[in-house]
Amino acid sequence: MAHTYLLERELTLPQPLSKTFAFFSDASNLEALTPKSLRFKILTPPPIVMRAGLLIDYRIRLFGLPMNWRTLIEEWEPERRFVDVQLKGPYKLWRHEHLFDEVEGGTLVRDRVEYQLHGWIFAPLVHAAFVKRQLKTIFDYRQKRMTELL
Repeated sequence: MAHTYLLERELTLPQPLSKTFAFFSDASNLEALTPKSLRFKILTPPPIVMRAGLLIDYRIRLFGLPMNWRTLIEEWEPERRFVDVQLKGPYKLWRHEHLFDEVEGGTLVRDRVEYQLHGWIFAPLVHAAFVKRQLKTIFDYRQKRMTELL
């Protein structure tokens, strides 16, 4: 049985909830939150109107290898939360919940990612050697960019 890993992050941004959620509702902003090394490119033609059931296709380079990724917006609750799930991509499971709460001085943005790796026998080694560190780098970059852009 595959091990499920959990990545959680939170950041308070000095913007109102409506402005913060509007930023995350625009799929084109995902590129600005992704490290250049991943060569992230949205393949789904614009306009992309976020809603439950939406499919978004994009391409990334992971460990130097190009790969396609398809995401389903599984849940969509404006100005509260949304969940994207990988249907096709490098992970056996990728479920990313984005949560937004209005707090004094701005908006608390929380990310909760549940993920599993393919190759369950070697998954713990691959996770420890590469994936955990790579995801930390990606989400560190994401938080830095959120702070700069919002």
